[in-house]
Amino acid sequence: MKFISTLFVGSSLALALSGCFAAREARVESDYSYAGAFRRYRTYEFVTGEGLAADTSKLGEVLRDAIRTRMKVQGYKPSKRRPDLLVNFRVYEGDMRFRGYAQEDISRWVNEEKIEDDETPAEQRTGYQPVRMLLAEGTLLITLIDNRTNRAVWNGYASGVTVPTGVQGEVVLRRSVRSIFDQYRVFTAGYLDGNNRETEE
Repeated sequence: MKFISTLFVGSSLALALSGCFAAREARVESDYSYAGAFRRYRTYEFVTGEGLAADTSKLGEVLRDAIRTRMKVQGYKPSKRRPDLLVNFRVYEGDMRFRGYAQEDISRWVNEEKIEDDETPAEQRTGYQPVRMLLAEGTLLITLIDNRTNRAVWNGYASGVTVPTGVQGEVVLRRSVRSIFDQYRVFTAGYLDGNNRETEE
């Protein structure tokens, strides 16, 4: 079962630096928007602002580096000039109420080249089935935002993860990012065929 969530705001890096749950114990899920133009996305940039996403500490950079690695593996190129996707991430302490929707796997949706927009007739829309959840203490949430529409098109999260200090914290964050992106099995168009080898900007 897959879930789509609302975007949450705020939380500081300091709140994420307690406990020592391992990423392998985490619940890892993802969700996506039926309006996402996943076959069109090729480039990305990180959201700037407050909180961990703007943090210049070691752990903030570890998260960005882990996300960059996975985006590169899947054919996405960094771009500061009009990127297709904006990447946002947050770490939350404590239990968290999460509203989502039951969905089919994103790979199937993308492979069938489905997309819904304002022009899609109501009778042809898939529709979201609401699900309410309580996520265990410690959640890393990664969101991909369509830069053209400014709407979230994919969320991936690992709950039940808190980050210890030191090197072990870096390991937990990298493992969590890897597990989250294992839910996003979407490669850029032509990448697997070797047709997407442009130089990074």
